[in-house]
Amino acid sequence: MELGMIGLGKMGANMAQRLVRGGHRVVGFDPNPDARSRVEAFGAESAASLEELVGKLPAPRTVWMMVPAGDITGGTVDALAKLLAPGDTIVDGGNSNYKDTLDRAKSVAGKGLHYVDCGTSGGVWGLAEGYSMMVGGDAAVVDRLRPLFETLAPGKDLGWGHVGPVGAGHFTKMVHNGIEYGLMQAYAEGFSILGHKTDFGLDLHQVAEIWRHGSVVRSWLLDLTADALGKNPTMDGIAPFVPDSGEGRWTVAEAIDLDVPAPVITQSLIERLRSRDSDSFSDKLLSAMRNEFGGHAMKKE
Repeated sequence: MELGMIGLGKMGANMAQRLVRGGHRVVGFDPNPDARSRVEAFGAESAASLEELVGKLPAPRTVWMMVPAGDITGGTVDALAKLLAPGDTIVDGGNSNYKDTLDRAKSVAGKGLHYVDCGTSGGVWGLAEGYSMMVGGDAAVVDRLRPLFETLAPGKDLGWGHVGPVGAGHFTKMVHNGIEYGLMQAYAEGFSILGHKTDFGLDLHQVAEIWRHGSVVRSWLLDLTADALGKNPTMDGIAPFVPDSGEGRWTVAEAIDLDVPAPVITQSLIERLRSRDSDSFSDKLLSAMRNEFGGHAMKKE
């Protein structure tokens, strides 16, 4: 197939490379000329503007966005809506909020454009291992794009699927990332407990390697955890600051809207927020309360 890839960062460039290896023609656009040069090096073509990218693709066109969620995605969709023709397809492979996806799909449908949302997981390992993709959109349109999904996925019929109408892909990926928050938090807490039991002098990397094989807690996240512990067993030089990209918040908000209890995912999000408060007023106040009611000592800064 032929498609345009918009956004040539780590994910977009690697996906473009995997598609080129699979025999597809890819025209890439990124405002950064260095990013365009990098994809040219592995056989993709490039365009210096969205107008040029659209002009290089035959109808019906398929353009795949791998850009940050929010205003950048919205602005890109608005720009493409003015350039594309009826029958063309926009694929949003980023981590957009599914509610925004529904609005964007509705806005371009009036112009005869198809909209497909593809929740994409795989990170920097996707080039070699393949990507997990949760696809939402019209069944006929998704089926037409099947060769792209089959090339990007870990296997032709593995790791991807058409999960429902437009919006369903990003909704499923949102919950996927919420689950990821909980899994990561559990591993982090467990290894912290092991590390604090100094009496036994446990080798955390060794424990992780043991658990990787045969254990009920084995997973790809554990594989990555073992790799990280092998490189830096004490996490030296790493600040205890954990960002979040939004999906965990959206998952918790959706759970509340649907009256679904999700304490593990919710608490894992709270822990990420807590990691950013290096001068915690609440913790200081807790210490002051203990001093007030019980005369407990307060640790001074």
